[in-house]
Amino acid sequence: MSLSSPTERAPRHIRRVSFLSFERRDGLIDIEGELLDSKAVDTPRPSGLGVHKAGAPVHHMLVRVTIDRSMVVHAVEVAMDSHPFGGCTGALTAMQSLVGHSMGKGWRQAIRSCLEGVAGCTHIRELLQGMGTAAFQTVVPAFDSKAEQSPAFIDQCAGWDATGASVMAHFPRFHRKTLPDLGTD
Repeated sequence: MSLSSPTERAPRHIRRVSFLSFERRDGLIDIEGELLDSKAVDTPRPSGLGVHKAGAPVHHMLVRVTIDRSMVVHAVEVAMDSHPFGGCTGALTAMQSLVGHSMGKGWRQAIRSCLEGVAGCTHIRELLQGMGTAAFQTVVPAFDSKAEQSPAFIDQCAGWDATGASVMAHFPRFHRKTLPDLGTD
């Protein structure tokens, strides 16, 4: 299924985000994320000094998070190849505070607590959140049908509804029968 045909329009802003994961020889896993923002047209700079040229990167951020099979962070590396302000790189120091946290349950909270406000960077925080999902997709035990506990993704989206067919097929012991609607009368 595709989106409907749009009305006539002109592009203004382009954001490309990608995630890659790699299994390393030492058994650890690297999750890499990249965020690239550019303008589709020449745009005045916020300072009023000059123009940001169409196609030139406004933001180009790269992050590598190294995790183990339990999704615990062992290392974080960040590069800001393009950023609009001199102070942006001040966010790099705080990234190391994510070491020791899990990219599983509680990852978004760890990002908030370690990198909130001016300690971090909005674009890096957005990238790191998506990297948690990429890590989850990479670590095969996350989808172990013999898991002792209900996987964290059950009841977190329509496809993994605990009363639905996917949970019944892949995680039958965590499947819930729907309860009849008893009404409110």
